[in-house]
Amino acid sequence: MASGANGRVSVAYGDNNNQHHKPAATLNGSPGKAAHPASPNGFVQADKNHPARDEDRSARQSLIILLAIFLTSLFAMLYVYAMFPELDESEKQYLKVPFDIDDAKQLGRVLDRYKDLYNLEVMFGIILVYIFLQTFAIPGSLFLSILSGFLYSFPVALTLVCFCSALGATLCYLLSQLVGRRLVKYYFPERAHHWAQQVDRHRDDLLSYMLFLRMTPFLPNWFINLVAPVIGVPLYPFALGTFLGVAPPSFIAIQAGKTLYKMTSSSDAFSWGSIAMLAAFSVVALVPVIFKRYFKTKID
Repeated sequence: MASGANGRVSVAYGDNNNQHHKPAATLNGSPGKAAHPASPNGFVQADKNHPARDEDRSARQSLIILLAIFLTSLFAMLYVYAMFPELDESEKQYLKVPFDIDDAKQLGRVLDRYKDLYNLEVMFGIILVYIFLQTFAIPGSLFLSILSGFLYSFPVALTLVCFCSALGATLCYLLSQLVGRRLVKYYFPERAHHWAQQVDRHRDDLLSYMLFLRMTPFLPNWFINLVAPVIGVPLYPFALGTFLGVAPPSFIAIQAGKTLYKMTSSSDAFSWGSIAMLAAFSVVALVPVIFKRYFKTKID
């Protein structure tokens, strides 16, 4: 060990038993800066100076995962289509997802012909397509609700629609929780924060609010499914509120399905009487919240 005039201390290790050691370490009174900070386990830590770059990479990964899940589900749909009973050439063009009332009429005519001989296949096909549309927030489930009312009795159709709506919405919820949380917070950070605050404020009454939102047209169902996990809505009130909340609108759609061939558009299913019924059910859903706040103010 030797000390120079400028205060620099140098430590040298010699050769011992033919073993080579690291060169001398020098200290000049101020620590040097490492090019890459190392973690305790010896690996170089990730660069924390570029959070925007990391968020962008995370968003791209989420989109890739979402695309992979969608393509896998689409392949399963094509497999079910291939396993469907053999159809006439004139009927194959109508075996598709209905996006308007004419498509629903043609599909209903085909499925009604095969329903008696292939009841389970037809029902399983409707269930799978319904869940697929709900899971990936694709329009068309309203026409499947109308079609269910045309093909089945009211109790069977209502149970089928409520079950598919709840299961599809739950899968959409879980998918959004997996990949959508990062996407929404990346593209809409301020809105996500504001909505999360609203959820925290009404956390004790989330079931009532879920029922209200499902019965009213203020927010589309696909939007609720995607945003709910991002803003902190728990799965239990979400799933239960969906199953119960879609019943009144489904009641109207299923009733309209009984007169499918007389309909000219999906708006024919909703009359002023049906709208008034939905409004009444919506008010009933908020009654527990109203009474809770009323008694709370009285106690305070």
